[in-house]
Amino acid sequence: MNAAPADQIRLLDVQALDVRLSQLAHKRNSLPEHAEIDSLTKDLTQLRDLLVAVQTEESDCAREQTKAEQDVDQVRQRATRDQQRLDSGAVTSPKDLENLQREIVSLAKRQGDLEDIVLEVMERRESAQERTAELTERVGSVQGRIDDATARREAAYETLDADEATAEKEREVVSATIPADLLKLYDKLRRQQGGIGAAKLYQRTCQGCRQELAITDFNEVRAAAPDTVVRCENCRRILVRTSDSGL
Repeated sequence: MNAAPADQIRLLDVQALDVRLSQLAHKRNSLPEHAEIDSLTKDLTQLRDLLVAVQTEESDCAREQTKAEQDVDQVRQRATRDQQRLDSGAVTSPKDLENLQREIVSLAKRQGDLEDIVLEVMERRESAQERTAELTERVGSVQGRIDDATARREAAYETLDADEATAEKEREVVSATIPADLLKLYDKLRRQQGGIGAAKLYQRTCQGCRQELAITDFNEVRAAAPDTVVRCENCRRILVRTSDSGL
Protein backbone atom coordinates (compact mmCIF):
# COMPACT_ATOMS: atom_id res chain seq x y z
CA MET A 1 0.00 0.00 0.00
CA ASN A 2 1.19 3.48 -0.84
CA ALA A 3 0.25 6.80 0.76
CA ALA A 4 1.77 10.24 0.81
CA PRO A 5 4.21 10.75 3.70
CA ALA A 6 2.05 13.61 5.00
CA ASP A 7 -0.98 11.29 5.11
CA GLN A 8 1.03 8.70 7.01
CA ILE A 9 2.15 11.30 9.53
CA ARG A 10 -1.45 12.40 10.00
CA LEU A 11 -2.16 8.82 11.10
CA LEU A 12 -0.11 9.65 14.19
CA ASP A 13 -2.50 12.52 14.90
CA VAL A 14 -5.46 10.15 14.58
CA GLN A 15 -3.66 7.64 16.79
CA ALA A 16 -3.03 10.28 19.44
CA LEU A 17 -6.70 11.21 19.41
CA ASP A 18 -7.72 7.55 19.67
CA VAL A 19 -5.40 7.13 22.64
CA ARG A 20 -6.96 10.24 24.16
CA LEU A 21 -10.44 8.81 23.66
CA SER A 22 -9.38 5.50 25.23
CA GLN A 23 -7.92 7.35 28.19
CA LEU A 24 -11.14 9.31 28.64
CA ALA A 25 -13.19 6.11 28.48
CA HIS A 26 -10.93 4.49 31.06
CA LYS A 27 -11.19 7.55 33.28
CA ARG A 28 -14.98 7.43 32.99
CA ASN A 29 -15.03 3.79 34.08
CA SER A 30 -12.52 4.27 36.89
CA LEU A 31 -13.87 7.40 38.54
CA PRO A 32 -13.37 7.08 42.33
CA GLU A 33 -17.03 7.95 42.79
CA HIS A 34 -18.01 4.55 41.33
CA ALA A 35 -16.40 2.62 44.18
CA GLU A 36 -17.56 5.21 46.70
CA ILE A 37 -21.17 4.95 45.58
CA ASP A 38 -21.03 1.14 45.49
CA SER A 39 -19.65 0.99 49.02
CA LEU A 40 -22.13 3.51 50.36
CA THR A 41 -25.01 1.77 48.61
CA LYS A 42 -24.08 -1.50 50.34
CA ASP A 43 -23.99 0.34 53.68
CA LEU A 44 -27.35 1.93 52.91
CA THR A 45 -28.91 -1.43 52.07
CA GLN A 46 -27.69 -2.91 55.35
CA LEU A 47 -28.93 0.09 57.33
CA ARG A 48 -32.33 -0.03 55.66
CA ASP A 49 -32.61 -3.74 56.44
CA LEU A 50 -31.78 -3.00 60.08
CA LEU A 51 -34.27 -0.14 60.07
CA VAL A 52 -37.05 -2.35 58.73
CA ALA A 53 -36.25 -4.96 61.38
CA VAL A 54 -36.31 -2.49 64.25
CA GLN A 55 -39.47 -0.80 62.91
CA THR A 56 -41.10 -4.23 62.82
CA GLU A 57 -39.95 -4.82 66.39
CA GLU A 58 -41.39 -1.46 67.48
CA SER A 59 -44.69 -2.28 65.77
CA ASP A 60 -44.81 -5.68 67.46
CA CYS A 61 -44.10 -4.05 70.82
CA ALA A 62 -46.89 -1.55 70.22
CA ARG A 63 -49.38 -4.35 69.61
CA GLU A 64 -48.06 -6.29 72.58
CA GLN A 65 -48.34 -3.21 74.80
CA THR A 66 -51.91 -2.57 73.68
CA LYS A 67 -52.86 -6.18 74.42
CA ALA A 68 -51.17 -6.11 77.84
CA GLU A 69 -52.87 -2.81 78.76
CA GLN A 70 -56.21 -4.25 77.72
CA ASP A 71 -55.56 -7.28 79.95
CA VAL A 72 -54.71 -4.97 82.86
CA ASP A 73 -57.89 -2.98 82.28
CA GLN A 74 -60.02 -6.12 82.22
CA VAL A 75 -58.52 -7.38 85.48
CA ARG A 76 -58.88 -3.95 87.07
CA GLN A 77 -62.54 -3.74 86.07
CA ARG A 78 -63.22 -7.21 87.42
CA ALA A 79 -61.46 -6.39 90.70
CA THR A 80 -63.49 -3.19 90.98
CA ARG A 81 -66.72 -5.10 90.51
CA ASP A 82 -65.72 -7.67 93.13
CA GLN A 83 -64.74 -4.96 95.58
CA GLN A 84 -68.06 -3.23 95.02
CA ARG A 85 -69.91 -6.49 95.71
CA LEU A 86 -67.87 -6.97 98.85
CA ASP A 87 -68.50 -3.44 100.05
CA SER A 88 -72.22 -3.55 99.26
CA GLY A 89 -72.92 -6.26 101.79
CA ALA A 90 -74.88 -8.22 99.22
CA VAL A 91 -72.73 -11.27 99.85
CA THR A 92 -73.55 -12.67 103.27
CA SER A 93 -72.44 -16.26 103.06
CA PRO A 94 -69.11 -16.69 104.86
CA LYS A 95 -67.94 -19.11 102.19
CA ASP A 96 -68.90 -16.74 99.37
CA LEU A 97 -67.22 -13.86 101.21
CA GLU A 98 -64.06 -15.91 101.58
CA ASN A 99 -64.09 -16.83 97.89
CA LEU A 100 -64.72 -13.22 96.91
CA GLN A 101 -61.86 -11.94 99.08
CA ARG A 102 -59.57 -14.65 97.73
CA GLU A 103 -60.46 -13.65 94.15
CA ILE A 104 -59.81 -9.97 94.91
CA VAL A 105 -56.34 -10.87 96.22
CA SER A 106 -55.70 -13.07 93.18
CA LEU A 107 -56.83 -10.33 90.82
CA ALA A 108 -54.55 -7.83 92.55
CA LYS A 109 -51.58 -10.16 92.02
CA ARG A 110 -52.61 -10.76 88.42
CA GLN A 111 -52.92 -7.04 87.84
CA GLY A 112 -49.46 -6.47 89.29
CA ASP A 113 -47.97 -9.15 87.05
CA LEU A 114 -49.67 -7.68 83.99
CA GLU A 115 -48.51 -4.17 84.85
CA ASP A 116 -44.95 -5.48 85.09
CA ILE A 117 -45.40 -6.94 81.61
CA VAL A 118 -46.67 -3.57 80.36
CA LEU A 119 -43.60 -1.82 81.79
CA GLU A 120 -41.24 -4.39 80.26
CA VAL A 121 -42.90 -4.05 76.86
CA MET A 122 -42.84 -0.25 77.11
CA GLU A 123 -39.09 -0.36 77.80
CA ARG A 124 -38.52 -2.60 74.77
CA ARG A 125 -40.69 -0.34 72.65
CA GLU A 126 -38.86 2.77 73.82
CA SER A 127 -35.53 1.10 73.02
CA ALA A 128 -36.81 0.17 69.55
CA GLN A 129 -38.02 3.74 69.00
CA GLU A 130 -34.61 5.13 69.96
CA ARG A 131 -32.92 2.64 67.65
CA THR A 132 -35.35 3.58 64.88
CA ALA A 133 -34.50 7.26 65.30
CA GLU A 134 -30.78 6.48 65.26
CA LEU A 135 -30.99 4.29 62.14
CA THR A 136 -33.24 6.79 60.37
CA GLU A 137 -30.62 9.47 60.95
CA ARG A 138 -27.84 7.19 59.71
CA VAL A 139 -29.84 6.24 56.61
CA GLY A 140 -30.34 9.94 55.87
CA SER A 141 -26.65 10.63 56.36
CA VAL A 142 -25.52 7.82 54.06
CA GLN A 143 -28.11 8.78 51.46
CA GLY A 144 -26.78 12.33 51.59
CA ARG A 145 -23.25 11.07 50.97
CA ILE A 146 -24.51 8.99 48.04
CA ASP A 147 -26.27 12.03 46.61
CA ASP A 148 -23.09 14.08 46.99
CA ALA A 149 -20.93 11.41 45.32
CA THR A 150 -23.50 11.03 42.54
CA ALA A 151 -23.48 14.78 41.92
CA ARG A 152 -19.68 14.74 41.74
CA ARG A 153 -19.78 11.82 39.34
CA GLU A 154 -22.31 13.59 37.12
CA ALA A 155 -20.11 16.70 37.08
CA ALA A 156 -17.14 14.55 36.07
CA TYR A 157 -19.28 12.96 33.35
CA GLU A 158 -20.11 16.39 31.94
CA THR A 159 -16.42 17.30 31.73
CA LEU A 160 -15.56 13.94 30.14
CA ASP A 161 -18.45 14.28 27.69
CA ALA A 162 -17.12 17.66 26.58
CA ASP A 163 -13.55 16.34 26.23
CA GLU A 164 -14.74 13.29 24.29
CA ALA A 165 -16.87 15.41 21.97
CA THR A 166 -13.87 17.64 21.24
CA ALA A 167 -11.55 14.69 20.58
CA GLU A 168 -14.13 12.93 18.39
CA LYS A 169 -14.66 16.09 16.35
CA GLU A 170 -10.91 16.54 15.88
CA ARG A 171 -10.56 12.90 14.86
CA GLU A 172 -13.36 13.29 12.33
CA VAL A 173 -11.66 16.33 10.80
CA VAL A 174 -8.20 14.72 10.60
CA SER A 175 -9.55 11.36 9.39
CA ALA A 176 -11.31 13.06 6.51
CA THR A 177 -7.89 14.08 5.12
CA ILE A 178 -6.47 10.55 5.14
CA PRO A 179 -7.01 8.12 2.21
CA ALA A 180 -9.82 5.67 2.96
CA ASP A 181 -7.75 2.52 2.35
CA LEU A 182 -4.98 3.70 4.69
CA LEU A 183 -7.50 4.65 7.39
CA LYS A 184 -9.26 1.30 6.98
CA LEU A 185 -5.98 -0.59 7.49
CA TYR A 186 -5.16 1.56 10.50
CA ASP A 187 -8.58 0.94 12.12
CA LYS A 188 -8.25 -2.80 11.52
CA LEU A 189 -4.80 -2.93 13.09
CA ARG A 190 -5.91 -0.74 15.98
CA ARG A 191 -8.66 -3.23 16.84
CA GLN A 192 -6.20 -6.13 16.60
CA GLN A 193 -3.33 -4.48 18.46
CA GLY A 194 -4.91 -3.21 21.64
CA GLY A 195 -5.82 0.24 20.41
CA ILE A 196 -2.53 1.07 18.63
CA GLY A 197 -2.67 0.76 14.84
CA ALA A 198 0.12 3.16 13.84
CA ALA A 199 3.35 3.93 15.62
CA LYS A 200 6.23 6.28 15.11
CA LEU A 201 9.65 4.91 14.19
CA TYR A 202 12.06 6.65 16.55
CA GLN A 203 15.79 5.98 16.39
CA ARG A 204 15.27 2.48 14.93
CA THR A 205 12.68 1.66 17.62
CA CYS A 206 9.00 1.05 16.98
CA GLN A 207 7.05 3.14 19.49
CA GLY A 208 4.18 0.66 19.28
CA CYS A 209 5.93 -2.46 20.61
CA ARG A 210 9.05 -0.64 21.90
CA GLN A 211 11.23 -3.12 20.01
CA GLU A 212 14.33 -2.05 18.13
CA LEU A 213 14.25 -3.10 14.50
CA ALA A 214 16.79 -5.68 13.39
CA ILE A 215 19.42 -4.17 11.15
CA THR A 216 18.08 -5.97 8.06
CA ASP A 217 14.53 -4.79 8.75
CA PHE A 218 15.77 -1.28 9.42
CA ASN A 219 17.69 -1.25 6.15
CA GLU A 220 14.54 -2.35 4.30
CA VAL A 221 12.59 0.52 5.85
CA ARG A 222 15.41 2.91 4.95
CA ALA A 223 15.35 1.69 1.36
CA ALA A 224 11.56 1.88 1.01
CA ALA A 225 10.08 4.71 -1.03
CA PRO A 226 8.70 7.61 1.06
CA ASP A 227 5.14 6.80 -0.01
CA THR A 228 5.39 3.09 0.85
CA VAL A 229 3.38 2.16 3.91
CA VAL A 230 5.80 0.06 5.94
CA ARG A 231 4.94 -2.26 8.83
CA CYS A 232 6.85 -3.19 11.95
CA GLU A 233 8.17 -6.73 11.60
CA ASN A 234 7.66 -7.31 15.34
CA CYS A 235 4.10 -6.09 15.96
CA ARG A 236 2.83 -5.53 12.37
CA ARG A 237 1.62 -2.04 13.14
CA ILE A 238 1.95 0.71 10.54
CA LEU A 239 5.39 2.21 11.04
CA VAL A 240 5.41 5.95 10.40
CA ARG A 241 8.72 7.49 9.41
CA THR A 242 9.60 11.00 10.60
CA SER A 243 12.72 13.14 10.84
CA ASP A 244 13.44 11.45 14.19
CA SER A 245 13.50 7.94 12.75
CA GLY A 246 17.27 7.89 12.35
CA LEU A 247 17.09 6.85 8.70
